[in-house]
Amino acid sequence: MGRDATFEALVGEHGPMIRRIAGSYEADPERRRELEQEILLAVWRALPSWRGESPIRAFLARVAHNRAVTHVSREAAAPRRSVLDEALPSTEPSPHDRVEADDLRERLADAVRSLPLSLRQPASLTLEGFSPAEIAGMLGLNANTVSIRLTRARAELRTLMNPEGQP
Repeated sequence: MGRDATFEALVGEHGPMIRRIAGSYEADPERRRELEQEILLAVWRALPSWRGESPIRAFLARVAHNRAVTHVSREAAAPRRSVLDEALPSTEPSPHDRVEADDLRERLADAVRSLPLSLRQPASLTLEGFSPAEIAGMLGLNANTVSIRLTRARAELRTLMNPEGQP
C-alpha cells in the first residue's frame, strides 16, 4: 500500500480520535478545524518515521498531541468555548437523553480544556482509551508520573464538573 493509500486509511479509521484530540485543545470551531488540518499535515510528514515499535494508534495520538501543544502555545489567548465533535456512544437515545449527553459532553470538553497542559494531555489520552503505560510512552514520562497526573486531573475534573459538590 502506498503512502497516499496508507494515509487515507489511517485518517478514515482514526479521524474521529484526531478530531476529539483537536477538540480537547481548541474550543473555537474554526481554530479547531485549523488544528485538525495541522495535525493531518503533521501525520502525513511523520508517517515515514513510524517504525512499528508502538501501535499506529498510539503513534497518531502522539503526533496529534505534539502538534496540539505547539498550536496551543502559539494561540494562548484563544477563546475557550465549544463542544466535542463526537457523540457519546448510545443506541437511539431519546431527545431528552441527547440533550443531556450534549450538555455533559460540552461540560466535559470545557473542563478538559481548562486543565493545565500537564494534566490535559494524560486526561484527553485516557478519554481516548489509552492506558497509563501507553500514555507514558507517548509523552516521554514514566508510568508513575502519568498515574499521578491522571489522579490530579480526575480530581480537578470532578470539581469542575460538579462545583456544588453534589454526588
